Amino acid sequence: MAPVRITGAMVAAISVTMALLSIVLYKSKKTKPALPSNKNPRNGLVGAIGNTPLIRINSLSDATGCEILGKCEFLNPGGSVKDRVAVKIIEEALESGDLAPGGVVTEGSAGSTAISLATVAPAYGCKCHVVIPDDAAIEKSQILEALGATVERVRPVSITHRDHFVNIARRRASEANELALKHRKDEQKNGKTLEQVNGFHYDEEKQLFPRNCPGGYFADQFENLANFRAHYEGTGPEIWEQTGGNVDAFVAAAGTGGTVAGASKFLQERNPNIKCFLIDPPGSGLFNKITRGVMYTKEEAEGRRLKNPFDTITEGIGINRLTKNFLMAKLDGAFRGTDKEAVEMSRFLMKNDGLFMGSSSAMNCVGAVRVAQSIGPGHTIVTILCDSGMRHLSKFYNAEYLSKFDLTPTACGLEFLGVG
Repeated sequence: MAPVRITGAMVAAISVTMALLSIVLYKSKKTKPALPSNKNPRNGLVGAIGNTPLIRINSLSDATGCEILGKCEFLNPGGSVKDRVAVKIIEEALESGDLAPGGVVTEGSAGSTAISLATVAPAYGCKCHVVIPDDAAIEKSQILEALGATVERVRPVSITHRDHFVNIARRRASEANELALKHRKDEQKNGKTLEQVNGFHYDEEKQLFPRNCPGGYFADQFENLANFRAHYEGTGPEIWEQTGGNVDAFVAAAGTGGTVAGASKFLQERNPNIKCFLIDPPGSGLFNKITRGVMYTKEEAEGRRLKNPFDTITEGIGINRLTKNFLMAKLDGAFRGTDKEAVEMSRFLMKNDGLFMGSSSAMNCVGAVRVAQSIGPGHTIVTILCDSGMRHLSKFYNAEYLSKFDLTPTACGLEFLGVG
């Protein structure tokens, strides 16, 4: 083979090519790569709700031999799982026309749903009016007021009483609608405003709603199936995707019943072998309903409870009636949790995992350990970490308050659940 002769022109061409390549490589290093689609900015506050992390709770997993996973709902913008519900309720109400643009969303809530509604409502141009029992942690009403919601604190009574906080909230929505209707009828008389006709003066300081309120909508978190749909379309599918379908059991407490119903129904539709359980606090009748078929205790017959139905310091969970949301649940069994177990669990998680959890989250983790004990090691169990302890400082994390009820935590490990 004849030797290749390298001419001056070839050397020049190679040099130019290398120079151009160097420039391209230099510029490519300085150019920021495009963000992956899943890293793109989300669309406002509403876009940041959901798709929360699913984490391994190391201490509980190591102690039980099961993979115990917690869905970090406390990382939602409003700080709880109820953000999902607030978005779904408001969006469906606006789409149906039941909630007028700029209207007032009313709700009776022990705290978290109210906070989520107050957080989300402004993103849709709406206001929020909340009726809350006066025995709920004071920081919850303080947060609501800081968020711009109108807050009514009322004494806790049975749901059968007309002045139960939920029933008052329902009335407030009706009052807002009546005011809006009256304002539309009386706003103009022969082209003049009502004030021009008869000197009428509307004193907004003495009214619950402004004169130009376009109407109200009662969120009705207990009976509104938008609650269930938020978890059937969101929480459940996320758990399935995040576990790759490798989940053996799901457990959660119920207040409205939306979370446990939506997640359990979706998961069991995907795999009927997934076992779903309820963890129920003291004073609630759901444990009896699931395990015995009748919602009663030794002291009372079903539906006869007339006083405050809760005999627990946990907030937002436990109930003595079957809501439309809860009736959608697919459950294989139930466990009874105690206040002391929830308190001890919260301190255990804080000490061993750095998880500062609220009362319902702690109760859910009690349920996860109970499920692990029931089905044995080697299984994957998912529960919900509903909210953090930040909203529970005045009661659940108050040493003086706990001591009044003999609930001062004393455990060193998980011996309060029989785990050595």
